[in-house]
Amino acid sequence: EVQLVESGGALVQPGGSLRLSCAAAGFTYSNYAMNWFRQAPGKGLEWVSSINGGGDSTAYADSVKGRFAISRDNAKNTLYLQMNSLKPEDTAVYYCAKNTLCAPTGGLDSWGLGTQVTVSS
Repeated sequence: EVQLVESGGALVQPGGSLRLSCAAAGFTYSNYAMNWFRQAPGKGLEWVSSINGGGDSTAYADSVKGRFAISRDNAKNTLYLQMNSLKPEDTAVYYCAKNTLCAPTGGLDSWGLGTQVTVSS
């Protein structure tokens, strides 16, 4: 059974930083691309970032480019999202999601339950 468990969400002031983690289990982690999504209050799901199975190819939404960095540790089966220069509009529940392929194409077949990030003074 695939399990994805996010952690690291918190209340942080504007301009601050956070690192989210997503612990994966139940599949051969390095064989699959991974993603971060977010959902702000009252809004739809927004794709944030993707990384391929090998960890050497990444992509970002324009809204976070230059501020967020996705990475993965395939030895620890863990996905990360380093978030810097946080803005109030980054407030959302953040989810990790597993691709069906090693490259970040195709569909998504598993999701975590999310972790809350609140950016406020």
